[in-house]
Parts: sequence; C-alpha cells; structure tokens
Amino acid sequence: MPLVLLVMLPAAAAVVLLLRGRRTDAAAPAIAVAVAVIDLGLAIVAAIARPSAEVTALNSIPGAVAVDGLAAIAMVTVAAVFLAVVVFACGDIGRGEARSRFFGTMLLFVAAMFVTVTAVNIFTLLAAWEIMGATSYALIGFWWSEPGKARSGLIAFITTRSADVGMYVAAGAALAAGAAGLNLARLDEVAGGWRDIALAGLALAALGKSAQLPFSFWLSHAMAGPSPVSALLHSAAMVAAGGYLLLRIEPGITATGWLGPVVAWIGALTALLLGAVAVAQRDLKQLLAASTCSQIGFIVLAAGVGGVAGGATQFVAHAAVKSLLFLVAGAWLAALGTKNLLRLRGAARTHPVAGITFTVGALALGGLPPLSIWVAKDQILSAALPASTALYTVGLAAAALSAAYSAKALAVIWTRPASVAPLDVRAGRIPVSELLPLPALAIAATVLGVLGVPPLAAAWSRTLGTPDAPTSPPWEFAMSATLAVTVIVLVVWWQHRRLTRSDELVADTAWLRDWLKMEAGIDVIVVRPIRALSAWCSRFDDRVLSQAVTTVGSAVLRLSRVVNARLEWAIAAAVAFVADGARRLATAAVRPQTGLLHQYYDQAIVGMAVLVAVFILMR
Repeated sequence: MPLVLLVMLPAAAAVVLLLRGRRTDAAAPAIAVAVAVIDLGLAIVAAIARPSAEVTALNSIPGAVAVDGLAAIAMVTVAAVFLAVVVFACGDIGRGEARSRFFGTMLLFVAAMFVTVTAVNIFTLLAAWEIMGATSYALIGFWWSEPGKARSGLIAFITTRSADVGMYVAAGAALAAGAAGLNLARLDEVAGGWRDIALAGLALAALGKSAQLPFSFWLSHAMAGPSPVSALLHSAAMVAAGGYLLLRIEPGITATGWLGPVVAWIGALTALLLGAVAVAQRDLKQLLAASTCSQIGFIVLAAGVGGVAGGATQFVAHAAVKSLLFLVAGAWLAALGTKNLLRLRGAARTHPVAGITFTVGALALGGLPPLSIWVAKDQILSAALPASTALYTVGLAAAALSAAYSAKALAVIWTRPASVAPLDVRAGRIPVSELLPLPALAIAATVLGVLGVPPLAAAWSRTLGTPDAPTSPPWEFAMSATLAVTVIVLVVWWQHRRLTRSDELVADTAWLRDWLKMEAGIDVIVVRPIRALSAWCSRFDDRVLSQAVTTVGSAVLRLSRVVNARLEWAIAAAVAFVADGARRLATAAVRPQTGLLHQYYDQAIVGMAVLVAVFILMR
C-alpha cells in the first residue's frame, strides 16, 4: 500500500491540477507541498517495509515494482529533493505563470520517477521512462511562448529520444530471451547474444538520459526551464536516473565482460571533459549544468567498475549538493536579474543566507574533505584503481577539475564588485519560501560524508546487497584530499586576483564554453546528412517516382481505352454473328413446315432411316 500510494497520490493530484487548469492556480502550490510531504513519509515507510506490487496490463504485459536497498535509497532521495524543490517553487513561480500547469507537470514527473527507481521488469521501466521524458520536455519548455524556450525543450527531448531507441531494442531482446530477460535484476542470467543486446540498449538509453558523451550538449539547452525544474532534473531525477539505471543493471554489465569497460571509460571521459567545460563557463547555470554531466560521469564510472556502493553514495550526495546549488542560482536569478558570473560578483555578500549555503554546496561539489562528494568520489576511485590505473588517473584529474570549477564560482560570488556595474536589486529580497529549503540541503551536503566512516560504509554496502566498498589505500586517501584542497585554494586565489585586476574569469576558452562544439559536431555528422538524405528522397519522390507513376498511369489509361474499344467491337461482332445464325436457323427450320401430309411422311421415313443407320454404325 505505501508503494502504490507513493505513485498514485502525485499522479492523481497532477491529473486534478492539469484538468482544472487556471481555476486551481491559487491552490496548486499548497497541494504540491502537501503531496510532497506525504510522499516523503511514504517513501521512508516503503524504504523500511520493502513492499512490492504487480499488475498486468492488457492481459499480457507484466508490470511490477519493488523496493530493494538501492530503490529504497533512491526513493527517499527523490522524495526529499522534490519536497525542497516544490517549497522553493512556491516563491519562484509567480501568480501569473500557470501554476497549475507547472505543479501538475512536476507531480506527474515525480510519480514517473518513483516508478522508474522501483521498476522490476523492463516493460514497467519503459512505461515510466516514457512519461518521465515527455513531462521533462513540458517542464523544460514551460515558458514556451518566450523565444527559444520551446526549441530548447525540443532539442533536449529529441536528443534523449534518440538514445531511448536503445530501450526499445532492449525490450525486444529481453522479450526474446524469456522470463529472465524481462527482470532487470536477472539479466546476468540470460545466456547468448540477447543478454548483450538488452544490456547495450539499456546502457545507451541511460547514457542519453544522463547527458554523457556524446549526448551531453542537450543539458545546456535544458537550462531554458524554470530554476526549480533544473534543480529537480539535474539532482535526483531525470539526469541522475540514467546513472541509477546503470547501477541497477551492474551485475549484467559485469557479466558481459565488454560493456563494463565501455561504460566506465564513457563516464570517466565525461567527468573529465565536461569538468573542463564547466571551468570555462561565464554563466552560473551553464557551469552547474556542465558540472552535472561531470558528476554523473562518476556514477557511470562506478557502474562500469562494479563500485555500486560508491555510485549510490554519489547519487545521494550529488542530489543534495546540486539541488542546493541550482536553487541558490535560481534565487539569485530572480532577485538580481542575472546569472552571468561577472554580474554576480559579491552576490554572497548581498544575500548572506544564499551565499553561505551556496558556499557549503560548492565546497562539497569540489570534493573538499570530509564533505559528502569527497567521500563518494574516494569510494569510486578506490573501485576504479584495481580495474585500471588509467581509469583511476582520468577520474582523479576529473576530481581536480571539480575542485577548479567550484572554486571559480566561489571566488566570483565573494569578490566585491569593482569596475563592473553594481548588482541589480530591482526584485528586492529573496522570498522566505525560497530560502527555507537551503539550510536543510546544506546540512545534507555536509553530513552525508559520514557514509565514508568504516562502520557506516559497511552497513551502507549491506543495505545495497553488495560487497563492502574497497578501502582506500592511505596514499590515495591523502592524495585525493590534498589535491582537492590545493586546487580550491589556488583557483580561488587566482580567480580573485584576476577579478580585482582585470575583470577576467579563469579558463575563459570559447571552444570549451561552447560545450566542446558537440552540438555543431552532431549537426555535421548526423543532422546534415539526414537532412540531405531526406531532401534527396523528397526530390526522388517528386521527380522520379511521381513522374513514373504519372507515366504508367497515362499509359494504362490509353491502353484501357484501346482495349475497351476493341473489346466492344469484338463483342458486338460476336452478338451479331450469333443473332444472324439464329435467324438463319429459324428460317431453315420453318421450310419443312409445308402443310402437305405426304411430305411429312417422307421426312419421317428419312429420319427413321438416318436413325437406323446410326444405330447400325454404333454397334
């Protein structure tokens, strides 16, 4: 019952708000907050009770959800972040901004997310995955009437949908593999090629949703949505769902033998390259978006090397940290009218509550020990070290970049404005509802580091049903901590110095700022060839096929006319011939009818003679 209510309550509230429309705008925030509070309670109850439920759709399609250790952690994380986001949204989404549509879509989105994290079989996952993707498109393009907003949502939707083809391939392969293939936890038991096809399809869909290379650029466009949407999608929901799925199917990934290294390297390279992209950004929300790709890359790396415990820690820690940072960025955007880093100089001094909580989140994001993400990254790097020294080195470099972009943001928000114009304070103070969730998230970003304490780390692994996370060697522990502290201190000092002297940002490289030109590359490699092929097919259809059909049709029409004329003449001639023959036969038949009796006798004698002759010949 808690699991069913956990999904049905936000779904039912969403249906009411979306159907009632503007008539429920005034009540929509209160309804959303109430549902979020109840859902958090239900998530905690379900995490303790570990329930399950099964349904059958259309008498043949199985659907099942269940709560195991990983799902319990994800459920509570999603519910807690959702509550923080909707409380913030009560102040961020104004009275004239279709609140029913916004909160209704958010509720439907989170209901789909709950099904996603608890799905047992691939059909249940596919249904929830589709709803989550559709509602994310509606949320990113929420301000559809503004120039570029709908296009941004469409780019995000089409890019993730392209990767979602893998989910359908996986569903087909799982169906062909039988009952074991349908269960996400039993994919490693499937023999033959169907297992590899199903897992490769799931991995492709997960990498697309999590904005890993080469799909990362869509996350830049997702910044067109409202700040609460960015906070939810980037922290614990849609973008994190891809990494979560890879952790869910990790036994199958390991069983293939080849998919694990592929997934691990994609995650490590995304963490490294998108970390560099984040360092180069001038826009705070773009910096946070690129950092999301980078941080989710560590979860993907964990799934590839079998570090499920570290990946789950990263999932939870990243949810708290990134939701906090996006909410603060949204608060500054609303209050100060800008998200440009140079224009945000001194924002932490102008709004101290937001500034202090942002500082805590940024330090955690940068991997400062003993905060939460430092613990998670250390667990993941410890799992990667035995698998590949090269993977470990790339992961360590990505961790250094995490410290660099976090330090860059910190230096900007605490440096006093000099030659740059003062901050725009037109909107006044940040509403209390926007400030309310920030301290709680900052505390979570801090205290989740206790998951690295050995007794708690062992309990965490047992909850997940995995072997204990490998213990970091002392040298690795010291090196990662020293690296994070050193990079943060150096970048803060360097960035502060550049700002006070020349109003410049570190690593301000256009190529990196444009997200490695990935969108342009995809346009050249994929979009333009497809458009060219489509244009050629259109011309072929219009000029060749259409002309051929017209020519053949004309020829058939002319032939039918000729055949019709000749057929009509032949039929008329045959009818005339039969009629003439009948007329002649009738005339001949009348001639013996003379009326003379002796002629009748003569005719009878002749007839009898003919019959006798025929009889004799027949014998």
